[in-house]
Amino acid sequence: MDDFNTDVFVNRDDPIPTIILDGSTSRRPRTPSPSAELSDVETPSNRRKGLRGRFSALKEKARIQDQLVEKLLAQVVPLDDAQIPEDEPAQKGGSPGAARPNFNLTTMSNNFRRFNARIGVVFVFQARVIRLLSWRQPTHTLSFLAIYTFVCLDPYLLPLLPLTILLIGVLVPSFVARHPAAEFSLSSEQAIGYSPHGPPLAPAITVKPVKELSRDFFRNMRDLQNSMEDFSQLHDGIITLVVPWTNFSDEALSSALFVTLFAACLFMSIAANVLPWRLIFLALGWAVTCMGHPAVQRQIQTAHEKHIHPQEEKARGLVEKWVESDVILDSAPETREVEIFELQRLSGAGEWEPWLFSASPYDPLSAGRIAGDRPVGTRFFEDVLPPQGWEWSEKKWALDLWSREWVEERIITGVEVETEGERWVYDIYDEQAVEKVGVVEPPTPGKGKEKDKAPPLKPSWEEGEDGDGRRGEWRRRRWVRLVKRKNIPDTST
Repeated sequence: MDDFNTDVFVNRDDPIPTIILDGSTSRRPRTPSPSAELSDVETPSNRRKGLRGRFSALKEKARIQDQLVEKLLAQVVPLDDAQIPEDEPAQKGGSPGAARPNFNLTTMSNNFRRFNARIGVVFVFQARVIRLLSWRQPTHTLSFLAIYTFVCLDPYLLPLLPLTILLIGVLVPSFVARHPAAEFSLSSEQAIGYSPHGPPLAPAITVKPVKELSRDFFRNMRDLQNSMEDFSQLHDGIITLVVPWTNFSDEALSSALFVTLFAACLFMSIAANVLPWRLIFLALGWAVTCMGHPAVQRQIQTAHEKHIHPQEEKARGLVEKWVESDVILDSAPETREVEIFELQRLSGAGEWEPWLFSASPYDPLSAGRIAGDRPVGTRFFEDVLPPQGWEWSEKKWALDLWSREWVEERIITGVEVETEGERWVYDIYDEQAVEKVGVVEPPTPGKGKEKDKAPPLKPSWEEGEDGDGRRGEWRRRRWVRLVKRKNIPDTST
């Protein structure tokens, strides 16, 4: 019974292969961990003077690993025993993530050790997938292709896969571990087959994290370090390949890609139901798996250097020529017309005084006018600014000579429009408004003959000429000016 120990998931194979992408950032040197080398080499002196022995001798006095990790994090995030302030307010008790702590060096160190002790199962799975797709054992790869073929030809078998994996990959090995086969040192004639009968003879297999400062612990650290580098290389390679085509830094190229993808969407929306998707996925799966074979990789590399690489510049030139000839972009920036209203007020001496420049005409029935608010604006033309994100396209303001049109567009009533001269729009003088003070109620219609004598309604606005009678307290006229979109400076650097 002493021979059966609980197993743990660790990566006991070779180091996980690293990813090298052409055209990406230069690969950083991966120096093996001294602790890993010392733990891998089994010599008498290494057993006495190895890193594990030295750490074990000092483990009771101080947690050296905690101190090293905390010092490393303190260099990255220099905090004086303080936590990073939270970005979001505290969540309610019942919401997800309400009890999640803020960043702390001690918690980070503890979580890293726990994570590193348990991440070995991921590296085992990664190593087995790489070994399967690289044809280390051709029988395993061919078996995988056979199962993939059945699933592609009959997709209804797909829900069967996780059940089969749970049955054959988890339950059967666990049962065999508890009921191991008998070991005999007899001849083949006396040997017997496997028998599952009888009570369990061995303890059940359990998944435990590896011990800290053990060889497997440092192997996990090695593979975790290399996986982080792989992700960085993959991320930089994707950014280098995809972003220049899609971020409209070259607007003609990105526009051509947009048109191509839009045409592909139209085609797929029409022809997607007639394409043989089973055969397509079957062919793609076999092609990707076969490309992992070493002999096929050598042939692909030779064909790429011999046929594809010399034609890359020619193909790129054809694409650029098509983009230059077929994609037409707007050379001039977008322009808009903005307006400002010059307001003047009639003084007690009967003269018009400049008041201010406002974005609103301040007509008699405007909300601010009815509420009794004063107009809002600036006193001088020079203080009028363009809208945010725009800049002036013309040097000067121009007077709008079509005063009647902008009055009709806004459905302004109670004004007198000047169609000649300086194009002022005056308030119509209302004697009743001057005489009445406070809240004025409209007269109720009478009965009989009194109803027929009701005064006629006044026109909403009138056309007038200079010097026509008395006018209201305010007058205004409209000025216009063109603006264009302003270039946004690059703040990414």
